Amino acid sequence: MTWSTIIIAGIVTYFTRMTMIALVDRDLLGEKVKEVLAYVPSAVFPAIIFPGIFINDYGTFIEINDPKIFGAIIAILVGYFSRNVIATILSGLSSYWVIIFLL
Repeated sequence: MTWSTIIIAGIVTYFTRMTMIALVDRDLLGEKVKEVLAYVPSAVFPAIIFPGIFINDYGTFIEINDPKIFGAIIAILVGYFSRNVIATILSGLSSYWVIIFLL
């Protein structure tokens, strides 16, 4: 019962989002709408990432000396200067692992 519910929910979610992409003609959208929609990934990404960095498993804020914060700071700096997503992810993960396992 659980798996069928998950699969049906996934299919419904997929088709409701896919219809917006497939059926809407890009020429129908005005330039202002396209300009505003360009900011959506920048607004959604921090909302997904920051709770994972600053909130622990119990729903409380972590301490300032947590390794996740240092890894995030390094990833932000590398991302700002390199403008490369892969370099940002790899630097953040590797610095986090170095802090956890070697220090």
